[in-house]
Amino acid sequence: MHPSRISLAAAGATIALVGTTLVTATAAPAAPRSQAAQHLPRTYTLKPVGPAADDIFPEGITVHGKRFFVGSTTDGTIYRGNVARKKAKPFLLGGSDNRTSVTGMKVSHGRLFIAGAATGRVFAYDLRSRKLVGSWLVAQTGEPTFLNDISVGAHGAIYVTDSLRPVLYRIPVRKQTTDGVKTLRIFKDFTGSPLQYTTGFNVNGIATSANGKFLVLAQSNTSTLFRLRISNRAVTPVNLHGQLVSGDGLVLRNRTLYAVERQGDVGYIVKIHLAKKLRAGTVLSRTTHPSFNDPTTAAPFRKRLLVVNSQFGERSAGVEPGPFTVSNVRAP
Repeated sequence: MHPSRISLAAAGATIALVGTTLVTATAAPAAPRSQAAQHLPRTYTLKPVGPAADDIFPEGITVHGKRFFVGSTTDGTIYRGNVARKKAKPFLLGGSDNRTSVTGMKVSHGRLFIAGAATGRVFAYDLRSRKLVGSWLVAQTGEPTFLNDISVGAHGAIYVTDSLRPVLYRIPVRKQTTDGVKTLRIFKDFTGSPLQYTTGFNVNGIATSANGKFLVLAQSNTSTLFRLRISNRAVTPVNLHGQLVSGDGLVLRNRTLYAVERQGDVGYIVKIHLAKKLRAGTVLSRTTHPSFNDPTTAAPFRKRLLVVNSQFGERSAGVEPGPFTVSNVRAP
């Protein structure tokens, strides 16, 4: 999640700089879709509820089977949808368990893990019972924190990014239920590494490689990507050959990386081909879609991406938002 919008002029400068091809939803004939894909809704609407009914401003999303989960940054409500149905309904009401704002989320071992944004909290819920089974809080140092996104490691470990503190957290697979609130443990301190935190939102999106050996991190405010080797925690920049990607949410399929990028009023899915050990990559395209409205992150479903439309621009401008939606688009 970005704290502010980038001007359209900056967006144009970025596109000119990276020299990639801008692809719109109508730029080329669509490839034939499967019969099942043809019957899926192209957008999903969140059915509003609670104190933030008119101001959901969603950010995170995850897909589990044919169901997807989306969270409200305003009050922490979690919505659950089915890819075959047009509306996502409340699954966990906002405010319960001190869950007042949420961003990234992932499902692992039958549990929904949720990052709590500026609250510094991580929550784990049993998907069947909807009961809270795990609760963590960052160390109370007085420093600002913003738990932003989550990724699941090869053996089920949970990794959580912090956009304001220069650290990455991990919850080991054997410690994913708690009795009360536990301290969220640091896995990697970026101090002294090539990944240096600066003013603004730093590490944002995160994704795990198919072989489970690496994490890919997006540093939004510097428009750069980094690779973290899990075994020795070494951090190296991903060489994009001078190209810039202001990534928010990340989706990694083998060596194809999709980064959601917001540029002012326009949002893009940036497609990047990564080298074998993820040390370098080439930006192949930036694809937009008419249904995008300040997209923040995405989750894969078959050959498609479910993209959250945050409407953060409306919130920043004090403009009344429209219905909050999730776009269902073909992966570029």
